[in-house]
Parts: sequence; structure tokens; C-alpha cells
Amino acid sequence: MAIDWTTEEQALLKSLQLDHQPANRPSLSNRYADDQAAVTLGHQLFFDQRLSANGQVSCASCHVPEKLFIDGLSLATGGIATSDRKTMTVIGVSVSPWLFWDGRKDSLWSQALEPWESSVEHGGNRAQYARLIAKHYGDAYQSIFGELPNFDDKARFPLNASPDSPDPSHKAAWETMSAEDQDAISTVFANMGKAVEAYQRQFFPARGRFDTYVDQVFASSGEFSESRSLTEQEEEGLRLFISEQGGRCIQCHNGPLFSNNEFHNTGVPPMAGMSPDRGRAAGVEAVLLDEFNCLSKLSDAEPESCEELRFVKSSGPELEGAMRTPSLRNITRLAPFMHQGQFATLEDVLKHYQDAPQSLIGHTELSPLQLDAQQLASIQAFLSTLDGGVNAPQHLLQTPSLP
Repeated sequence: MAIDWTTEEQALLKSLQLDHQPANRPSLSNRYADDQAAVTLGHQLFFDQRLSANGQVSCASCHVPEKLFIDGLSLATGGIATSDRKTMTVIGVSVSPWLFWDGRKDSLWSQALEPWESSVEHGGNRAQYARLIAKHYGDAYQSIFGELPNFDDKARFPLNASPDSPDPSHKAAWETMSAEDQDAISTVFANMGKAVEAYQRQFFPARGRFDTYVDQVFASSGEFSESRSLTEQEEEGLRLFISEQGGRCIQCHNGPLFSNNEFHNTGVPPMAGMSPDRGRAAGVEAVLLDEFNCLSKLSDAEPESCEELRFVKSSGPELEGAMRTPSLRNITRLAPFMHQGQFATLEDVLKHYQDAPQSLIGHTELSPLQLDAQQLASIQAFLSTLDGGVNAPQHLLQTPSLP
């Protein structure tokens, strides 16, 4: 029997519709976030494999446009070595105040910087990258960010240097530089991230059948119509999804992106052979110390505007093992699931929520759902209605020409 939604339920459905997703969240720490020239530069940097130690790794190695900006693997392996977490999509990520599974970055531009110097991802260093920018992107960079130093002056600028490099020689080279020259390189490095943020802010989820369904509900004043775009099973799954007596999914997966962008411990076990992940507990420690956070000298924000960082919850048992709630938009196309791809299918995910096992670290927020197999299948069917792909200019999904 199809559902006739109450006025209160209709309002809730409307709040989940993509049409009510606000425009890009302001990026107060990046004054170039909406600069179209920065979008173009960021597009090129995102695909440039020269921004790596071996010349074979780009951001697109793991964030594959054809796969909705993931790689389809349990653990990202597109870089120098295998990482310890799953690749997250960049679609819609510009609305989140925290980045990565553990929220260890507080902006898209600072998030972009970490993989470039990570020993398991790109594996390069910021002196190498600054020189590459000057050589290949000098004109484009200077038209956006201003004049570049003369990085060919090897007495001032070593070929390879970084305070965060796993290579001791790179750290030693960094220490030989003056504070002024260190800042010059770090400024170019930060601006690279700011360009990539401008690029990534162009990607949003596209409307799915669910969004069309909400239009139909309102067009019929909530009364059932045979023309609705959801099947009765999908409608039942939606009812269970939003019900406090059903799946209770709406508690965390709310808003147009079906994510509250908060952190929750859901008792997901680590991959075999791996230790439990501290999640937000470690992430918040990292973001507070990050040299590129909102309060840093390379941020474009006024300190008083960095409210999320200034007032972030920095301790408490609920942070242990907590991971950022992912968006459910396009979820059936983003397997495997959870922070290490522990579950191959959505059926596996729902079974985990149904059973609600104890967490190996911290305390799970779950309690058993007490739903039958048919009800779980209905929720899974509903999730397929959130598939719409990506809404973005098509040329930004293609590999660009590089200078």
C-alpha cells in the first residue's frame, strides 16, 4: 500500500531534497575559492602526475572521475603505497567543515596538501613542487596569486626540502633555509591547494529519483499518485529510513546530502590485520596543530571567523573510533563501504546496523534495529533512488592539457 505522507513528513522530505542544498559553503580561509582562473589551474594540478616523487601519481589516480571520484578499492592504492583508509569522493565535499574520515583538515585547500607530501600517496616535497609551479605554471600562477620568487637560486632554495618529508635529507635541507625562504615555498604550496579547492568546489551530486519523487509528493499534496517515481518497496524503505521506530538512519544521514558532517562511532571493525582506528580522537588533535588550518598564517580568514576550529570539541570518549558521516548520494555506486571498505555490499552494511556489535575502540552509538529481512531490503531499495551521478561542467571531468 503506497504512503500518504503527513504534513510533518512532507516537510522532512523537502529538507532532504537537493534543490534545498545551499550554494557552496563560504571558504573563508581561501580568498581564491571562487576564482575561475584558480578553477582552471586547480583542474590541471588535480591531473598532473609530475606532482609526485615518481612522476606517476596525480589526485585523479585515486579520485577517478569515471568512478565518481573514488577508486573502488577498500584501501587507496593509487599512490606510492597502500594507505590505511578508503578514498572518499570529492562530490559535494565543499559543504563539509571537516575533511578526511577523521576530520584532520578544516578546509579543502589544506586537505589537498597532505597527499602531495605523504610517503604513501604522492611522496614529493614542497620545494620540488614550488619549482615545478614556477617552471610549468608560472604565468597562470602569477596572474592569480602574485609574483613568484626565483626558485632557480639554489643557494636559497634546495631542490628538495620540506619540514614534513619522511626523507631526513629533505628535512635537513629545509632547516638550512631562512624563515623568509621557507615561507615563500610554503606560500606557493598553500596556493596550490587553494587552486585545487576552487576546482573541487565545482562538483555536486545530481538529482536522483528521490528528488523527483518529492516534487511529485508536493504536486499531489501528499496524496498517492500512480505516477510517482518510486516503487512501493522504495517508498516503504524511505518511510523506514526516516522513522525513529524503523531504521533511524535520519539521525546521522540528514540534509540534502544525507550527511550531518559529524563524527560517529558505529562499531565498524578494522580490516583484518589492522589496529582499531582512533578516528576523530586523533583527527581533532591533528587539525588543531595543522600548519595550514584556518588560524594559520597562510589562511586568508580573520581569526574570529574560524569558529568551527576555535570552538571544536577536542576531547571526550565519544571521539574515540568516530568517523565522519559520508553522504549517501550515489551510495550504491561507491562500494566498498566504511572507512576501510570493510563491507562489500549495502546488504552487509545494513546487517551491521541490524546487529549493532560492540566497538573495539570507544563505544558504539548503535543499538540493534530489530527489522526483518524484508524491511532491510526496502531500505536498500530506497538508497538506490539517491543515485544521480555528478552535476558539474563536463570539461572539468576530463583530463586537461598540461603546460
